Amino acid sequence: PEESELFIVEGDSAGGSAKSGRDRRTQAILPLRGKILNVEKARLDRALDNEEIRAMITILGTGIGEDFNIENLRYHKVIIMTDADVDGSHIRTLLLTFFYRYMPELINRGYVYIACPPIFGVKKKNTRSTKIERYIYDENSLSRELEEMGGSEKFDVQRYKGLGEMDPEQLWETTMEPATRTLLQVSIDDAAEAERTVSELMGDQVEPRKEFIQKHARDVRFLDI
Repeated sequence: PEESELFIVEGDSAGGSAKSGRDRRTQAILPLRGKILNVEKARLDRALDNEEIRAMITILGTGIGEDFNIENLRYHKVIIMTDADVDGSHIRTLLLTFFYRYMPELINRGYVYIACPPIFGVKKKNTRSTKIERYIYDENSLSRELEEMGGSEKFDVQRYKGLGEMDPEQLWETTMEPATRTLLQVSIDDAAEAERTVSELMGDQVEPRKEFIQKHARDVRFLDI
């Protein structure tokens, strides 16, 4: 378990790239084929009826509830790897809420991580080469990094809307290779904040959602519907 990693991946296409690009000796892939159940509104028995949650519990090996045993955990790195968009953020938040509510010991022991895939790939213009010159992980630094490379007019920029847009080699190099990747370790405070967000925006109480929308309505620049 100390050397084993589980990537929880959004969607079949990303799951296919991850399976092809992984190190098969130490890395396992669990593709989520649908959105994980919102456990904020569900009792444990209903949560266990959700196919995605059952698969996750099975592959982790710990059991759940009174049967939970951290010593049976098969992976000491449980890595959430989702797209850098609204849906990916939603899935990540639901997963963190699930771990916070039903498997908090995974977080307390430092076993839960978030992968950091690139948002952009930059390659030279007017060349037959498809080689990516640089991957950019932060949207705010795109202009600055292009200037450092000699100016935006010299390069084409590809935005990765999803993990599935990267081929297995690119996904390995940027997001899965232990020597070069960046992982964010989840703290219990991170998970608690995710749980509060889900409770506020997706719980049974309407009033917190109404207050949130009224408070932030003027902050919205791009609305993904």
